[in-house]
Amino acid sequence: MSKAPLSILLVEDHLAIARQVLDFLDGLGWQTDHAGTGALAVQLATRNAYEVVLLDLNLPDIDGLQVCRAIKAGAPSNVPVLMLTARDSYEDKARGFRDGADDYLTKPFDLREVALRCEALARRRQLHVHQEMRVGPFTLQTRAGCALYRDAPLPLTQTGFKILLLLCREHPHAVSRSALLQALWGSQPPHSDALKSHIYALRKQLELLGGSGAAGMLVTIPQLGYRLAFDAAASDG
Repeated sequence: MSKAPLSILLVEDHLAIARQVLDFLDGLGWQTDHAGTGALAVQLATRNAYEVVLLDLNLPDIDGLQVCRAIKAGAPSNVPVLMLTARDSYEDKARGFRDGADDYLTKPFDLREVALRCEALARRRQLHVHQEMRVGPFTLQTRAGCALYRDAPLPLTQTGFKILLLLCREHPHAVSRSALLQALWGSQPPHSDALKSHIYALRKQLELLGGSGAAGMLVTIPQLGYRLAFDAAASDG
C-alpha cells in the first residue's frame, strides 16, 4: 500500500459505516472529511481540493447521483468519485457511470479494497493534471482553473470559471439555474441574485475579448437557465 497520504471526502449518512471507513483511512495517515448529507458533500467538494470522493448513493436529502453531477460540475479540479452503494444491478452501475462516477464498489466491501481503489483513482488523476477541455472557441485547463477564448487568456473569477466549465461540459444542452446554484453554493445560495451578477460579469469578459458576438454565446433560456450557443445572440440575463 502506498505511503503517500491522500485527501479523501467520505459521503455516507450511516454513522457506523462512516466511522469504520474513517478510522481505517485515518490509520493510513490519510486526511479525511466526512459529510452525512448530499448538501454538505457538495459544499465541501466545491470549496476544497480532494483527491478522491467516496460517495454513498442513498443519502437522506439529495439523491447520490445528483450529488455526483454537482460535484463534477463544481469541484475546483476534476476529482474522481468512487461510489459506495448496495445497488448492484447493471442498470444502477450504468446510471452511476453516466452521471460521472469513476469507479463503483458495492456493499459490503473490504476496506483494504477501498484504499486500493482510492490510490488507483488518485494515480489516474495525477496523469491528467494538465487536462484540457476544448469546446468551440474555449479552452479550459480544468486543473489550473484557467480559460482561453480563441487562445487568448480569459480573466475569470473562480466562480466565473466554474460557471463556464459547467456550461462547456453540458454543451449544447442548457444548464438550469438550480443546477448552477447547487454547484456553486450548495444548499446555502446567497440571498441576492448573485448568479445573475456572475453571468453578467462573464458576458462582459467575453465582450472585452471578442465583442458582442462573443458575449452572445452565453444565452439565457427563460424560465430554465443558460447555455452556450456559438451561432446565437444572447438575450438579457
